[in-house]
Amino acid sequence: MLHPESAPSVTTRLRIMLDEHDVAYRHLRHEPTPTSEDSARVRGEPLEIGGKALVLKVDGRHVVLVISAARRLDSKRLKKHLKARSMRFVTPEELLELTDLVPGSVPPFGRPLLELDLLADVSVLAHERIAFNAGSLSESIIMSTSDWQAVSRPQALLEVSSEPPATPLAG
Repeated sequence: MLHPESAPSVTTRLRIMLDEHDVAYRHLRHEPTPTSEDSARVRGEPLEIGGKALVLKVDGRHVVLVISAARRLDSKRLKKHLKARSMRFVTPEELLELTDLVPGSVPPFGRPLLELDLLADVSVLAHERIAFNAGSLSESIIMSTSDWQAVSRPQALLEVSSEPPATPLAG
């Protein structure tokens, strides 16, 4: 799905889409942040409000699943929910081909921004705000979760995430 060089970037198209929906958001430019933890740090926001967009191949079709950055995907639960026979994360090469984006930069949106179906875990609705990388590792958007849900219109809200395992305290 690679766009011609003259086509607007995902970041530009995302901001245009948000402006067209007349929603308030904060746009930040920052150092490149390859991880959710890095992103939360430079945004000055809690990890829990981060919207982590995972691009998956489920029974031959590609989807974006958004979960709280503080949680992890329970893939068995997702497969069961979707009645899927096969499911995997896309490779970085597939992601680039599908979206023109690199891992960590995918915003939590599907159609019409990205030609992918959008699913969301209920964990993203647990907070008043959502923060996410906006088509770039060095740009973020922070907006109200209710506005995000109204604009992104997930096709399904699922319970498919879990708390990450506790890390032992150094002692």
